[in-house]
Amino acid sequence: MFVIIGWVLALGCIFGVYIAHGGNISVILHALPFELITIFGAALGAFLANNQMKVVKASLRGLGACFKGSRFSKARYMELLALMYDILQKARKEGLMSIEKDVEDPHSSPLFQKYPTVGNDHHVTEFITDYLRMMVSGNLNAHEIESLMDSEIETHHQEEHAAVAAIARLAGGLPAFGIVAAVLGVVNTMGSVGQPPAVLGGMIGSALVGTFLGVLLAYGIVGPLATRLKQVADADEQIFHAVKQIVIASLHNYPQPLVVEAARSGLSHAFRPGLSEMLDGLRSR
Repeated sequence: MFVIIGWVLALGCIFGVYIAHGGNISVILHALPFELITIFGAALGAFLANNQMKVVKASLRGLGACFKGSRFSKARYMELLALMYDILQKARKEGLMSIEKDVEDPHSSPLFQKYPTVGNDHHVTEFITDYLRMMVSGNLNAHEIESLMDSEIETHHQEEHAAVAAIARLAGGLPAFGIVAAVLGVVNTMGSVGQPPAVLGGMIGSALVGTFLGVLLAYGIVGPLATRLKQVADADEQIFHAVKQIVIASLHNYPQPLVVEAARSGLSHAFRPGLSEMLDGLRSR
């Protein structure tokens, strides 16, 4: 929603002030289709040439995420904390081997099915079960598991931010493609020097529209999308850090309330439930 509001505000101020100062909007409208095709066509070709197909697909998915925002919320984090709390409670009361079936087949596990929002998230569930499985096996210590979790989170970070970097590079190239379109317009104008001054003026104005559009699209449209996608990716990544904090705190034999508090305290304020809210939520489940 705020993406649309931002674009409307930016474009409204730019074109509104231009018209209010007596600008001839018809010159821009006349040149707009040709300049857009030139700039977007060149930018799209460069984008496809510059990125692997998996990055292109991730970028397209990311554009949808820019409008939806992070898929995680305070309620989902409360569900995650409750799920991990229940699993680790069971492990402490009945032994680590008691959660082996839950870890091996989470889709059939009553614990995971009790919290379907988290339990049906493939990536998060896989991350949880992989490291709980290592806990059950007992072959690795806390520091070794923490190192593995850091490595996997870093890999996930790089994959998620590949689309961010691709869109940011696209934004960085748009002003240059705008200049290309403008130069072509000047070349066209120079080939028509015998035309009346009014005609030449219109042709020069149309050529300059290319530079204007390249800068506007880069800093007003595409650049903000790259920044917003980075914010969404960073927000989505917090859930993996939360799982890591719970697993490592449990391996260090922290008291159960401190285990979930280690994860809660690391969440951003937008998603973090209050301490009392979290404890009340855990008791009520």
